[in-house]
Amino acid sequence: MGGEKTPVYALEGKRVFVAGHRGMVGSALMRRLASEKCAALLTASRSELDLIEQADVRRWIADKRPQAVFIPAAKVGGIHANDTYPAEFLYQNLLIAANIIHASYEAGVEKLLFLGSSCIYPRLAPQPIAEDALLTGPLEPTNEWYAIAKIAGIKLCQAYRKQYGADFISAMPTNLYGPGDNYHPENSHVIPGLIGKAHRAKSRGERDLEIWGTGAPYREFMYVDDCADALVFLMKNYSAGDFVNVGVGSDVTIAELAKMVMDVVGLDGELKKDPGKPDGTPRKLMSSARLREMGWSPSTSLEEGLRLAYSAFLREHA
Repeated sequence: MGGEKTPVYALEGKRVFVAGHRGMVGSALMRRLASEKCAALLTASRSELDLIEQADVRRWIADKRPQAVFIPAAKVGGIHANDTYPAEFLYQNLLIAANIIHASYEAGVEKLLFLGSSCIYPRLAPQPIAEDALLTGPLEPTNEWYAIAKIAGIKLCQAYRKQYGADFISAMPTNLYGPGDNYHPENSHVIPGLIGKAHRAKSRGERDLEIWGTGAPYREFMYVDDCADALVFLMKNYSAGDFVNVGVGSDVTIAELAKMVMDVVGLDGELKKDPGKPDGTPRKLMSSARLREMGWSPSTSLEEGLRLAYSAFLREHA
């Protein structure tokens, strides 16, 4: 976890806005910020504030006057969702980023952290992927709409810093999982998708688990509460135009992951593969060297995180 050092920006006594506080990352940020002695944690439900309506966002931020802003809010989903709803993923995520970043600048927000996604990187980027790989090659076609919106958010933060001197930073998390995840059978990411599928199989008395694709692609996974801790660490200790990767520094194949999920859920049968379904990017391991050099590292192993995630699934959905 983050080492003790004098922060460049203190959250204590500040009014802090978490946009998207009910999502997986937003919820984890709320848990983490509870110990920061903030003057207020500002939140807005979707019925209170539609983040894709510019006038509403400008009015809300001008009225609430947050001093620090986290932007984990996004329309998210897995390969199927990204490929099926490209217009929604591009349009809504562009507006969420643009509206909050611009309104924060107008209202004089002291510090802002925008959350990107590892899918911003080229499909065949050198592994592990360093931050300077951005815009060096074609994106993965199955999620380019979401990626382009996230790249625009990063560039907005850099532009407002360059033109106005705004202390806006960006962080690029790897694949996240944990409490508050989306377990939709088709629109979820891989870990919640596997947990939900394995649990349904167990409930039906089945022993086998089927996965999309060959199981050969490698993926990196971070427990969401570790990510929230990293984001708070960056908000307090980092101020520069370059964005920062937030990852664990190791990866597993989808087949290995599926076997781990089977162990956690309690399936002792065979892993079945459906090579007719897409694999996505062959490998996506991010370099976390920059963040580790600052003094932060994650504390939750994948095995422990999967156990915690399944417990959360049972509380939230079963």
